[in-house]
Amino acid sequence: MARTKQQQPESNPSLSIKAVTKSSVWDIQENDVFRMWEAACKDAEVKENINHYLDIFKSAFLIDEIKDDVMLVKKSYEKRGYKVAQIKFDENLKFAWAIKKRPIMRVTDLTYENIRHISAAKLIEVLDRNFGGGWDSLSQSIQDIILSGFDISTTTLPKDRLHKKGGMYEKKVEDGYEVLEVEKGGWVEAIFAKLKPEQEKIRMKFSDKPDDEEGDDEENEDDDFEVVDDYTSHDEEDEEVSDPDDDQITEDNYSTMMDLGSEDPDDEAANLIDFVEE
Repeated sequence: MARTKQQQPESNPSLSIKAVTKSSVWDIQENDVFRMWEAACKDAEVKENINHYLDIFKSAFLIDEIKDDVMLVKKSYEKRGYKVAQIKFDENLKFAWAIKKRPIMRVTDLTYENIRHISAAKLIEVLDRNFGGGWDSLSQSIQDIILSGFDISTTTLPKDRLHKKGGMYEKKVEDGYEVLEVEKGGWVEAIFAKLKPEQEKIRMKFSDKPDDEEGDDEENEDDDFEVVDDYTSHDEEDEEVSDPDDDQITEDNYSTMMDLGSEDPDDEAANLIDFVEE
């Protein structure tokens, strides 16, 4: 399997607490969380809706409120990868939080909110940790989540043909795909993954022009729509290999749609003529 060093997401200092969603929250890191909450301490709206904003952050972070001596438990949390800090809204409203980004370790950790916030290398790592039967062994719901953020292609070939020069494997890697190889006896299923580019939202234009003037806009009609193919693609080479070789065709694996009668057509015609004459 081709492995790539996992890239850590960069901090996003431009986000404010009011602008964070359950999708964009995956773009930020622990230190960003503390910074954003500290900046919002004087905001009355945030103060009145703490639980609402906290729920958004909890979708991407593990957050423990520390009610004991912060310094006493800080080291134990830091050993487990948490960041610890205090948030002070006023003298009567203080929080001490231990925060850690939710790990994405299994395919069941993947969601529509976080799928576009991981790299293809990270996806391959997650798939490799959970795999056994190949792409088709994943549930349809997990496949749909992955396909919403990544282009996925699969091919199954004999081991000695998978890496042949100029083949699908080489072309996909050169095109920037990450690859996971799943062995199946003497064959190997290769799963190729590449993050999809961001797609612009469809814009719909409604014209107030009379019907006789609408023809002028027909040429530009296609500019506002884009068709996105989310289906898994399979290389033609895979389809060819899956069929038996010509020299392997036997009576057991060969079939035809043609129904051959037991009698000769000329005999049938002769019998019909005899019947009419009688």
